[in-house]
Amino acid sequence: MITDRRRLLAVMTLSLALLAAGYGVMFTVLDDFRDRYGISESSLGLIVATGFFLSFIGQITLAPLADRGHARSLMIGGLLVDIVGLIGMAFGTTLPALLIARVLMGLGTGMAYPAIKRVVILADPDHLGQNLGVLLSADVAGFACGPVVSALTVGSFGLKAPFLILAVLTLSVIPFVSRAAFTEAQANASPERFAIDLLRFRPLAGAIVIGMAVFLMVGTFDALWAVMMDDLNAPVWMANVGITVFALPLVVLGPIGGRIAQRHGPFRVSSLGLTLGAGFIFCYGQLPQAWMLLAVGMFHALNDGLTITGTGIAVGLVAPTERLAAAQGLLGGVQTLTGGLAAIGAGWSYEHFGRSTTFATSAALMVALVVVGSRLSGPAWHHRPRLDAAVTAA
Repeated sequence: MITDRRRLLAVMTLSLALLAAGYGVMFTVLDDFRDRYGISESSLGLIVATGFFLSFIGQITLAPLADRGHARSLMIGGLLVDIVGLIGMAFGTTLPALLIARVLMGLGTGMAYPAIKRVVILADPDHLGQNLGVLLSADVAGFACGPVVSALTVGSFGLKAPFLILAVLTLSVIPFVSRAAFTEAQANASPERFAIDLLRFRPLAGAIVIGMAVFLMVGTFDALWAVMMDDLNAPVWMANVGITVFALPLVVLGPIGGRIAQRHGPFRVSSLGLTLGAGFIFCYGQLPQAWMLLAVGMFHALNDGLTITGTGIAVGLVAPTERLAAAQGLLGGVQTLTGGLAAIGAGWSYEHFGRSTTFATSAALMVALVVVGSRLSGPAWHHRPRLDAAVTAA
């Protein structure tokens, strides 16, 4: 049995990273799907969005099960479903096949993510901010590894190779998850079946609205980056490896950002960071050269690494302690739904109105969400988390 907290955190972060890596691979081959299979930009946005929508459904409906003693089952089940989705991505060549694969990948993520966060929060509540920052780093690192795997394998072995490699790696981590030692919740600890009722708490609703701005940014960026770089005649390495370079600051700064949010208040830190992030998003639509976008992306990544962990900490600050997984699932579900809608809207807008209008609209919507969320949070906007005693008691 794995008893050491560091080992437990390592298993959880590795699982999260592998789930994210599959998405990272898909993200960097969207232009290949367009060129080889004749799939339009709008349909590519739909493929990205489908995974977000299924992740939303999974996190809203299944996350409360982790609060009732089923965290391990959700993690293992989510990893297995994701493996099937990766195999579907490897062999799919038509829009319906790729959509079904994304359904499975999104559902697997929606099952596993909230359970992983619950386990990590309760395993070491004294270092909540830092540990959620580590999860952010793992998420981003996994996503960043996707382009590297693609760059190393697609040219020599074809589009199937990166997806199949990640399927094997994900399968290999399941035995470690099955043996990980952590305390499951009592079966009757949280009788609620769904997480939507948590939105009646205004500060929690405010934290989630601010968190929506994160995935409005993510959905827009993810749906358009590869296509945009291709249209700007960027070298293939810049589109693929550029994502990894963009993500490195987030990987390094995630734990630091978590500590900053815990020290200065997660509502304030995330609101400031997302306002700055909206400015960077606006710039992506205005700059004429690919290398300029990459340069702005580095500063954008520094900002995100130091600030966006705050939304998850804010939810942990104001959520009922016996419903941590449900609250984190609600945050993740609403965020992925926002990301899905943003991906569809961004693909459609890019195709019909162009890059400048698309990114300017996304930036304006981000600022609006931050303002609304800050107003809903009320006095909690000034609070700093002291969760150790509350989480330990729970």
